[in-house]
Amino acid sequence: MPKRGIIATVLSAVGLVLLLSFKTPSESPPGAAAAVRGPTGSPAPTNAPEPSATAPGPTAQPTQRPSPQTAAGTITGPVVSTQFGDVQLQVTLADGKIVDIKPLELPFDRQRSAYISSVAAPLLRQEALQAQSARIDLISGATYTSEAYAESLQAVLDGSNG
Repeated sequence: MPKRGIIATVLSAVGLVLLLSFKTPSESPPGAAAAVRGPTGSPAPTNAPEPSATAPGPTAQPTQRPSPQTAAGTITGPVVSTQFGDVQLQVTLADGKIVDIKPLELPFDRQRSAYISSVAAPLLRQEALQAQSARIDLISGATYTSEAYAESLQAVLDGSNG
Protein backbone atom coordinates (compact mmCIF):
# COMPACT_ATOMS: atom_id res chain seq x y z
CA MET A 1 0.00 0.00 0.00
CA PRO A 2 2.72 2.60 0.81
CA LYS A 3 4.35 1.79 -2.52
CA ARG A 4 1.19 2.91 -4.36
CA GLY A 5 1.16 6.16 -2.43
CA ILE A 6 4.74 6.93 -3.41
CA ILE A 7 4.04 6.12 -7.06
CA ALA A 8 0.91 8.29 -7.04
CA THR A 9 2.83 11.18 -5.46
CA VAL A 10 5.67 10.92 -7.98
CA LEU A 11 3.26 10.75 -10.93
CA SER A 12 1.33 13.72 -9.58
CA ALA A 13 4.54 15.74 -9.25
CA VAL A 14 5.62 14.82 -12.79
CA GLY A 15 2.19 15.78 -14.12
CA LEU A 16 2.33 19.12 -12.30
CA VAL A 17 5.81 19.88 -13.67
CA LEU A 18 4.66 19.06 -17.20
CA LEU A 19 1.56 21.20 -16.80
CA LEU A 20 3.51 24.19 -15.47
CA SER A 21 6.16 23.95 -18.18
CA PHE A 22 3.62 23.86 -21.04
CA LYS A 23 4.08 26.76 -23.47
CA THR A 24 1.39 27.92 -25.86
CA PRO A 25 2.42 28.85 -29.40
CA SER A 26 3.67 32.45 -29.51
CA GLU A 27 2.43 33.07 -33.04
CA SER A 28 -1.28 33.22 -33.80
CA PRO A 29 -3.04 34.18 -37.02
CA PRO A 30 -3.30 37.95 -37.63
CA GLY A 31 -6.40 39.43 -36.05
CA ALA A 32 -6.95 36.45 -33.77
CA ALA A 33 -7.54 37.29 -30.13
CA ALA A 34 -5.15 35.84 -27.58
CA ALA A 35 -6.72 32.85 -25.88
CA VAL A 36 -5.82 30.74 -22.91
CA ARG A 37 -5.46 27.12 -23.93
CA GLY A 38 -4.88 24.02 -21.92
CA PRO A 39 -2.54 21.18 -22.91
CA THR A 40 -5.20 19.67 -25.20
CA GLY A 41 -5.84 22.91 -27.07
CA SER A 42 -9.18 23.41 -25.38
CA PRO A 43 -9.88 26.46 -23.24
CA ALA A 44 -8.17 26.07 -19.88
CA PRO A 45 -10.30 25.98 -16.75
CA THR A 46 -10.08 28.86 -14.36
CA ASN A 47 -10.51 29.07 -10.62
CA ALA A 48 -11.67 32.67 -10.81
CA PRO A 49 -15.36 33.32 -10.27
CA GLU A 50 -17.50 33.42 -13.37
CA PRO A 51 -18.12 36.96 -14.64
CA SER A 52 -21.59 38.36 -14.22
CA ALA A 53 -23.57 39.42 -17.27
CA THR A 54 -23.49 43.04 -16.12
CA ALA A 55 -19.72 43.26 -15.55
CA PRO A 56 -17.94 43.07 -18.88
CA GLY A 57 -14.18 42.62 -18.78
CA PRO A 58 -11.67 44.88 -20.49
CA THR A 59 -10.82 44.31 -24.11
CA ALA A 60 -7.33 44.25 -25.52
CA GLN A 61 -6.51 44.85 -29.16
CA PRO A 62 -3.47 43.26 -30.79
CA THR A 63 -0.68 45.56 -31.86
CA GLN A 64 2.17 45.58 -34.31
CA ARG A 65 5.72 45.67 -33.01
CA PRO A 66 6.94 49.18 -32.27
CA SER A 67 8.70 50.80 -35.20
CA PRO A 68 12.23 52.22 -34.92
CA GLN A 69 10.68 55.70 -34.83
CA THR A 70 8.81 54.83 -31.62
CA ALA A 71 9.37 57.24 -28.76
CA ALA A 72 11.90 56.33 -26.11
CA GLY A 73 11.56 56.83 -22.39
CA THR A 74 9.23 55.78 -19.61
CA ILE A 75 5.51 56.10 -20.27
CA THR A 76 2.68 55.51 -17.79
CA GLY A 77 -0.31 53.71 -19.24
CA PRO A 78 -3.93 54.41 -18.39
CA VAL A 79 -5.71 52.82 -15.45
CA VAL A 80 -7.80 49.90 -16.74
CA SER A 81 -10.57 48.87 -14.35
CA THR A 82 -11.75 45.30 -13.93
CA GLN A 83 -14.30 43.80 -11.57
CA PHE A 84 -11.42 42.66 -9.36
CA GLY A 85 -9.40 45.89 -9.31
CA ASP A 86 -7.43 48.35 -11.40
CA VAL A 87 -4.39 47.68 -13.57
CA GLN A 88 -1.87 50.33 -14.60
CA LEU A 89 1.57 49.89 -16.15
CA GLN A 90 4.72 51.93 -16.52
CA VAL A 91 6.53 50.96 -19.73
CA THR A 92 10.12 51.81 -20.64
CA LEU A 93 10.90 52.01 -24.34
CA ALA A 94 14.33 52.37 -25.95
CA ASP A 95 15.27 52.21 -29.62
CA GLY A 96 11.73 51.19 -30.54
CA LYS A 97 11.70 48.23 -28.15
CA ILE A 98 9.97 47.48 -24.86
CA VAL A 99 12.81 47.15 -22.35
CA ASP A 100 10.90 47.11 -19.05
CA ILE A 101 7.36 46.96 -17.70
CA LYS A 102 6.46 47.76 -14.11
CA PRO A 103 2.94 47.37 -12.75
CA LEU A 104 1.92 50.49 -10.84
CA GLU A 105 -1.47 49.03 -9.92
CA LEU A 106 -2.76 45.46 -9.85
CA PRO A 107 -5.84 43.95 -8.18
CA PHE A 108 -5.06 43.41 -4.49
CA ASP A 109 -8.20 44.24 -2.50
CA ARG A 110 -8.91 40.56 -1.79
CA GLN A 111 -6.36 38.00 -0.63
CA ARG A 112 -7.05 35.88 -3.73
CA SER A 113 -6.65 38.89 -6.05
CA ALA A 114 -3.33 39.80 -4.44
CA TYR A 115 -2.08 36.23 -4.85
CA ILE A 116 -3.19 36.05 -8.50
CA SER A 117 -1.53 39.40 -9.23
CA SER A 118 1.73 38.32 -7.60
CA VAL A 119 1.85 35.18 -9.74
CA ALA A 120 0.55 36.68 -13.00
CA ALA A 121 2.56 39.94 -13.11
CA PRO A 122 6.01 38.40 -13.74
CA LEU A 123 4.57 35.99 -16.32
CA LEU A 124 2.76 38.78 -18.17
CA ARG A 125 5.89 40.96 -18.09
CA GLN A 126 8.00 38.14 -19.53
CA GLU A 127 5.40 37.42 -22.22
CA ALA A 128 5.15 41.09 -23.27
CA LEU A 129 8.94 41.56 -23.35
CA GLN A 130 9.29 38.45 -25.49
CA ALA A 131 6.45 39.41 -27.84
CA GLN A 132 7.48 43.09 -27.95
CA SER A 133 3.79 43.92 -28.17
CA ALA A 134 0.53 43.77 -26.24
CA ARG A 135 -0.36 40.61 -28.12
CA ILE A 136 0.27 38.27 -25.20
CA ASP A 137 -1.13 34.98 -23.99
CA LEU A 138 -3.57 35.30 -21.13
CA ILE A 139 -2.86 33.65 -17.80
CA SER A 140 -5.44 31.07 -16.77
CA GLY A 141 -7.08 32.16 -13.53
CA ALA A 142 -5.98 35.76 -14.13
CA THR A 143 -7.99 36.49 -17.27
CA TYR A 144 -9.23 39.94 -16.26
CA THR A 145 -5.81 41.00 -15.03
CA SER A 146 -4.20 39.66 -18.23
CA GLU A 147 -6.66 41.50 -20.47
CA ALA A 148 -6.28 44.75 -18.53
CA TYR A 149 -2.47 44.38 -18.58
CA ALA A 150 -2.55 44.01 -22.38
CA GLU A 151 -4.95 46.95 -22.72
CA SER A 152 -2.78 49.29 -20.65
CA LEU A 153 0.32 48.19 -22.57
CA GLN A 154 -1.47 48.66 -25.89
CA ALA A 155 -2.44 52.21 -24.93
CA VAL A 156 1.22 53.02 -24.19
CA LEU A 157 2.33 51.57 -27.52
CA ASP A 158 -0.41 53.41 -29.40
CA GLY A 159 0.57 56.68 -27.71
CA SER A 160 4.27 56.19 -28.41
CA ASN A 161 3.73 55.69 -32.16
CA GLY A 162 2.41 59.17 -32.76
